[in-house]
Amino acid sequence: MSRSAPGSPWTPLRHPVFRMLWFAWMTANLCMWMNDATAAWLMTSLSGEPVMVALVQAASTLPVFLLGLASGALADIVDRRRYFIFTQVWVASVATLLCIVALSGSLTPLALLLLTFLNGIGLAMRWPVFAALVPELVPRLELGKALALNGVAMNGARVIGPIIAGAIIATAGGAWVFLLNAALSVLVALALVRWKRDSKVSSLPAERFFGAMRVGFQYCQQSPEFQGLLLRSMSFFLFSVAGIALLPLVAKQLPGGNAGTYTLLLATMGGGAILGALLLPRIRQLLNRDQVAQYGALINALATLCLALAPNLWLALPALLVSGLTWLATANSISISVQLSLPDWVRARGMSMYQMAMMGGTAGGAALWGQVASLTDIRTSLTVAALSAVLVLLLVRRISLESAVARDLTPDLYWTIPALSVPVEPHREPVMVQIEYSIDPARADDFVILMQESRRNRLRNGALSWELFQDAAIPGRFVEYFVDGSWVEHMRQHERVTAHDKAIWKRKRSFHIGDEPPTVSHFIARRVKR
Repeated sequence: MSRSAPGSPWTPLRHPVFRMLWFAWMTANLCMWMNDATAAWLMTSLSGEPVMVALVQAASTLPVFLLGLASGALADIVDRRRYFIFTQVWVASVATLLCIVALSGSLTPLALLLLTFLNGIGLAMRWPVFAALVPELVPRLELGKALALNGVAMNGARVIGPIIAGAIIATAGGAWVFLLNAALSVLVALALVRWKRDSKVSSLPAERFFGAMRVGFQYCQQSPEFQGLLLRSMSFFLFSVAGIALLPLVAKQLPGGNAGTYTLLLATMGGGAILGALLLPRIRQLLNRDQVAQYGALINALATLCLALAPNLWLALPALLVSGLTWLATANSISISVQLSLPDWVRARGMSMYQMAMMGGTAGGAALWGQVASLTDIRTSLTVAALSAVLVLLLVRRISLESAVARDLTPDLYWTIPALSVPVEPHREPVMVQIEYSIDPARADDFVILMQESRRNRLRNGALSWELFQDAAIPGRFVEYFVDGSWVEHMRQHERVTAHDKAIWKRKRSFHIGDEPPTVSHFIARRVKR
């Protein structure tokens, strides 16, 4: 049973680069929460329809679902520092445009949703690159604490952001919140410019964009455990978002509800998340990640039900405190499992797919529960969301977070570089690798079962196709082959092998009964005229 390293939850902040990026991340999230809180409150003035208010949350998160994989591919093939800087410039530009439109008095519900969507594109670009950077900056044993601190930054911003936004809205107007967002985003970009990152240098050229997207999708397709993590994530956020998406309307329905009520409710939920982050090291000594995720999702659903039934502010506040705490604990447990299940070369793409699942659930849930509230009422929508969350938890609880991180992903470059005696176009001709085994026919069935795992590994690392053949005349003779898109792509496979891959190779070798090792041959495609 996995446990986090004991000690202070603030330990990762001892690392200077992580500390700098942590403050940058907190500032970026401060801007996000200020923008979302302001946009949601402005929408209640522009349109009183519950579905329009909920669509603000959907517009903010939908770009992550639509553009996540593309963003992750870019973060894996370009310099991550420069890419992070670009995302901040994008967010600053959108915030400036929001300010101008709001000050001109031409802001409409549709314009607000469109500009919120553009701001969400910045979030879609920013999150995968930051998530991929964190494991570079802290030791593996501190990764859980680092991710919890990221939760503190995000939820500290959730507390502070709406308070600042509410104060500015009350005194000057929402447009000035957007202007402050632009200024803070520029400051974060300047801090990132000063960071001199030591990046790993590969002798191979960078992956091509669409090829990187294909490999990222293929990695997910060939990783059942990773798919399970995505399902756990989407199913949790689909239902847990109901409270936050409908919170402006909950605030207005409470006795004496106004902008200050909404700010207090949002801040209480964020405070619960911060409390959860601080308690996580202690919780992890008592429970494993599976237990934290299961109990957290269950209690979060109960908190949503309590919020639905709360007749006044003082009963709604404890429900939101518990909701924030369990939201952080559950999301952190899933996020750590996703991080630890990914090798570095595909980490940003993997995290982008996790982000797509998370934000897809969030955007879909916000729209769904907003529509349910429009057709019925706020209390009914929250109640249905809470009860549905419990039912879905019963269906997904067998998907283990612990088993998803069982593979040893330590790089192990045990492959030898093949000798070339013919000219090769590095980016053009496909490469076929053929491996011939001599197997005891009595063990052939067991060998074929093992080769199913070999197939997943080859395709997960980027191969275009894979097959296993048995000689019709010699039952113990098997040939494994796989095809890579080019010589450069084949060399990338050499850079991607891990201790887990090596362990599978040793198991395959144990079936081989020949006097010499299995014969490995490399074939270069030759194009012929048709």
